Amino acid sequence: MNQTVEAANGVNIPRLGFGLYKIKSGEDFERAVEEAIRTGYRHFDTAKIYGNEGALGRVIQKSGIPREEFFITSKAWTTDLGYHTTRKAFEQTCRRLNVTYLDMYLIHFAGPHYAEAWKAMEELYDEGRIKVIGVANFEIRHLENLKKNSRIVPMVNQVETHPQFPQHELHDYMARHRILHEAWGPLGQGNEALLKHSELSAIAHRHRKSVAQVILRWHLERGIIVIPKSSNPQRIKENSEIFDFELNEEEMERIRRLDTGKRYSVSPTGYMVNPTYVKLMKLFICR
Repeated sequence: MNQTVEAANGVNIPRLGFGLYKIKSGEDFERAVEEAIRTGYRHFDTAKIYGNEGALGRVIQKSGIPREEFFITSKAWTTDLGYHTTRKAFEQTCRRLNVTYLDMYLIHFAGPHYAEAWKAMEELYDEGRIKVIGVANFEIRHLENLKKNSRIVPMVNQVETHPQFPQHELHDYMARHRILHEAWGPLGQGNEALLKHSELSAIAHRHRKSVAQVILRWHLERGIIVIPKSSNPQRIKENSEIFDFELNEEEMERIRRLDTGKRYSVSPTGYMVNPTYVKLMKLFICR
């Protein structure tokens, strides 16, 4: 679990993280994060919109483990994009987490004013407040636009990625431009059909591993950072046990053929053109 991948600026990012999407604050959240820390996770991925930054900060502080041993990621939500609003959102996130810096800060979606938000993040990076700056749910056209209008190329792009939606074209583009690929929903958001797929089951049987472990290992073999999430102690431990086996070329090819182009979530483009969805998210944040 100590394996890392190096960002373009030389910062080491743990290859395995713990995702916090849809894990609500409260006793269940605290138990899940405490179990993850006991298992050895130190990379935690949260966001303003998840509503659990403060809870994560409290559990980390309670752990007694030095802040420097953790790699904490959060994200600027779409309603906070813009130079001044992004700087303000960053400071609010730090206060909720009770930290003075973030290991990684991402633009959550390519919403309006993301270029201005990126300028604020470049400054925060220059000031030493963020170690790694990046984006999430960006397509090639968004990355190209940032390249033309910024000093620093995004170091990470966190996007939906799983065997049925491997993002081959985007993955290859990012590799060429030294942008690390981080997968959210790496297990297809727990889709039952995927986790019971006959090809994956056969590979898992050969390695005496679970299908979930095979999928996570497939991501690692592609050089992808993974942030699976679970509130189940057994699965939290199981998801960490992916560093003691490897997939061969034939197995990687068999998994490659599972590509159907199927997303399990809204596309970045669909999100951007859905004003009702954006309005609902604004109401959610303001509650």
